[in-house]
Amino acid sequence: MKKNIAIIMGGYSSEYQISLKSGNVVFETLNPLKYAPYRIHIFQDKWVYVDDNDNEFPIDRHDFSVTVHGEKVIFDCVFNAIHGSPGEDGFIQAYFQLLNIPHTSCSMYQASLTFNKRDCLSVLKPYGIKTATSYYLNLGDAVDEAGIIEKVGLPCFVKANKAGSSYGVSKVYRKSDLQSAIDVAFKEDDEIIIESFLDGTEVSVGVITYHGETKVLPITEIVSDNDFFDYEAKYLGKSQEITPARLTKVEENKVHAVAKLVYDTLKLSGFSRSEYIFKNGEPHLLEVNTVPGLTKESILPQQAMAAGITLEALFDNAIEEALKNQS
Repeated sequence: MKKNIAIIMGGYSSEYQISLKSGNVVFETLNPLKYAPYRIHIFQDKWVYVDDNDNEFPIDRHDFSVTVHGEKVIFDCVFNAIHGSPGEDGFIQAYFQLLNIPHTSCSMYQASLTFNKRDCLSVLKPYGIKTATSYYLNLGDAVDEAGIIEKVGLPCFVKANKAGSSYGVSKVYRKSDLQSAIDVAFKEDDEIIIESFLDGTEVSVGVITYHGETKVLPITEIVSDNDFFDYEAKYLGKSQEITPARLTKVEENKVHAVAKLVYDTLKLSGFSRSEYIFKNGEPHLLEVNTVPGLTKESILPQQAMAAGITLEALFDNAIEEALKNQS
């Protein structure tokens, strides 16, 4: 008998359009002989099932069911394709864990921790994970421009602490531009992180649970046409994504080991994609994403294909792992 799969997409953040693309790829890819997929749009003003004719049916949030033409549908598993809040920050994970519904992403605590860049990096540093030098600001804090530059140097990156897809990120070359970059970041979040510039090769590493084991996928080198790997570079084709990355065997082994250590140390499950920049031959962690892009052009699916894993097999495995962990 087919399993009913709720593919959740949308979300409350600036990333909702990317999430809709990811969710639709999952919807189109799942094996229709094995699964009955349902597109579930989650927005702040509505949670709805959207059928093939774009008719909307409200979700009953008490048990995450939907009634379609008089028939109540209960879901066997949730495929999480929401980038940003509430799909990547722990809120939706806690909701499904309370309802005892299997889902394809990591657990509530891991999602919340990794979504908070400052907290995640702080947890990993004692394990020897190298990172950029950082300076933290909360909304309302006094901005000591001289103190910031003394600590992180120029150029530096100003980032929203809890945001993805490079929203709220600026590269700052001059002290006079620092305040405007801070203002941009605070439009996305009330916490920001200011980091030293790491000049080196940037790579992205997908790590997943595959057939019950932690699997590091082939590494992707990021070569941005822009000044850094910003939104345009990620989604509008202004970058080269080279898989496998042009690394020495020593560099490849180092980042492979670090990415696996990060995944296992944080006790992640499901999909993850982490970003690193090599400085003095050592990979420095930038961030960890637990609901990475899942379109055909996205990095993690590209890496899976390079590993000989089709999109259908990738998504099928995620569901099977979620169902297995629930049993």
